[in-house]
Amino acid sequence: MSKAIIGKYVNLDTFVHKLYPRLKFMANILFIILFFIADHFVTLSILIAIIAIMYVIATKSFLSLLKKLKTPLYIALFILIVNMLTIKGAQQDLNIPYVPIAGESNVDSYVFHRGQTIINDIYWAPFGETKTFQLTKFTIIRTVSIFFRIYGVILTTTILTISTKPVFLTKAINDILYPLKLIKFPTEIITMIISIALRFIPTLLDEATRIMKAQASRGIDFKHGKLKDKTKAFVVLIVPLFVASFSKANDLADAMTARGYEPYAKRSVYRELSISWRDILVTFVILGCVAMVIVCQIQSISLPNWWVQSFQRV
Repeated sequence: MSKAIIGKYVNLDTFVHKLYPRLKFMANILFIILFFIADHFVTLSILIAIIAIMYVIATKSFLSLLKKLKTPLYIALFILIVNMLTIKGAQQDLNIPYVPIAGESNVDSYVFHRGQTIINDIYWAPFGETKTFQLTKFTIIRTVSIFFRIYGVILTTTILTISTKPVFLTKAINDILYPLKLIKFPTEIITMIISIALRFIPTLLDEATRIMKAQASRGIDFKHGKLKDKTKAFVVLIVPLFVASFSKANDLADAMTARGYEPYAKRSVYRELSISWRDILVTFVILGCVAMVIVCQIQSISLPNWWVQSFQRV
């Protein structure tokens, strides 16, 4: 099958492809919100598992699911270094009881959650515990948390774009923004801008790959060399890419003008979308995910101890 790229539609006959476009768009936004609301790794893992299953169904490729780990992994490694420089662990020689995060000057050392104290233990401090470069429990928790959230957002967005035709995605966005017409908001223009932006993502990626191959054949090395050489190689890539982008934008504007496109003209609809049993089933799954996150967020509701121990908002 074709490579799953954000913004590129893949023409397959799957369960996800047949879902209602508006439902997929709203589910995309909702799951992104849930990823950043969830406070426990168990909750976050369940959401990721559901999205991963939908991704495999939509792409018919498990290998592509693993390849999507690359980008969030690089970001997580960078965040790990930043966290090791900024997060200070608990001092082991303090002979005082642990106190809540609001009452301690070392705010990264302790946190209370549902009656339990989570201590920011130091796992590795090459320059001593009093220094700032430390590998602590909170460092790992925060890094893994960001990794899961970014990975979930990438999967969710990719599912939306590879399983929804641009014309249906445009209609879904326009229908969702329809109430804004009451205040004379140009929803059709905004929808067209979003649709064109999504359409150009895979085109520009292909153009960047073509330019890199052309420059590599002329002796430009993008992978090796000093930082100065890599910077020059990046300039050699980015300048032609900008030129190609503006050229494609002008060609698109001329094509739309030649076909009589009028931004403020009244629109008509000839594609009728209907709700099926698949949409009802997915709606119940989405509502179940929302209910699970809400229940986990309510402090007065008891959760299993192993669930509480997976608290990651430290």
